[in-house]
Amino acid sequence: MNKLSFALISALTLGSLSLSAQTAPAPAPAAPSVAVTVTPSFASQYMFRGQRLGGASFQPTVELGYGNLTAGVWANSPIQNKVVGQSDPEFDFYASYTSVASDTLSFVPGVTFYTYPSANEANGFYKLTFEPSLAVNYTISGVKLTPKIYYDFVLDGPTVEIASAYALPLKDLGTELDFTASYGSYLANDFVKGSVPQTKAWGNYWLLGVATPFQLTKESKLTVGFAYTKGDSAYLKTGSAPKSTNTSAVGRGVVTISYSYAF
Repeated sequence: MNKLSFALISALTLGSLSLSAQTAPAPAPAAPSVAVTVTPSFASQYMFRGQRLGGASFQPTVELGYGNLTAGVWANSPIQNKVVGQSDPEFDFYASYTSVASDTLSFVPGVTFYTYPSANEANGFYKLTFEPSLAVNYTISGVKLTPKIYYDFVLDGPTVEIASAYALPLKDLGTELDFTASYGSYLANDFVKGSVPQTKAWGNYWLLGVATPFQLTKESKLTVGFAYTKGDSAYLKTGSAPKSTNTSAVGRGVVTISYSYAF
């Protein structure tokens, strides 16, 4: 990220030698350029916040970066074990801005639009939900900690999450092991479209994962990863009726293979 420094120039007294007259002005900082990264990926399961939304899936991403601004679209197309009316397909449009406070601290406001073009609203599925978020990145002793809060204005409820990441270099192999862990809790007060009275959903989830990137060229790399994620204490409740278990909340191991190309 570019950091700009500004020099304070004071006027010299009459008769003194002007430093600016002898020194060429510093060149203006280069404007940030647009970077595009295309990442086709395959996942053995589609898991989201501890809920299984599909089986093996193709999950491509196209992302644009411009300075501290990031925007992109992530998609899901199930290959097998499709969940009818959900994530078949799914297109998530997202954007975020990283505000750097120091070498170890940054703030990242963002927003995601989740879209499901083929969702059957008559069966309680939404075609669109809208979720702003705010994350804080703090790095200590090589470990990146990221507490984050989301609020979905369509599902009417928050998600809070804490994530951590650590990269272990494997210099002899020219790669690294990227470890990740996260724990979160969500609440949706209007989980089922058209439900009268409203249907509430809530629960917890966690994830442990590791991935290894292999740099193929300057512009491209292949990444292989594995994660185990699980949803627990997940329930549904309609009005004053007794709560029921959310059967989508399960534990699954997920293998991912992705190829990214930046230009």
